[in-house]
Amino acid sequence: MINKTVNLNEIQYETKDPGKLLNSIAARGIAIPVQVDAVEDGYVCVDGHRRLSACAILAEQDERFLRVPVMILNDYTKAGSAFWGNTQNHH
Repeated sequence: MINKTVNLNEIQYETKDPGKLLNSIAARGIAIPVQVDAVEDGYVCVDGHRRLSACAILAEQDERFLRVPVMILNDYTKAGSAFWGNTQNHH
């Protein structure tokens, strides 16, 4: 898994009513990264459709909401033995 910030327009998601999240995200931003899978042409939302919908609404007035923190669930590029802090095999 990789955490990074990506452009909202790169994420495929289902538009949903953000409800009370709209005011919360407007005041504090996204506190918990949206979970996505990387695909050839960007990302697909796994969890966080309401958060992304709130950002889309807020981005109409403030461009800072176009940058969204995500957790890429299907990226294991840094999951080698060094990632786990054990570079030697002790079997």
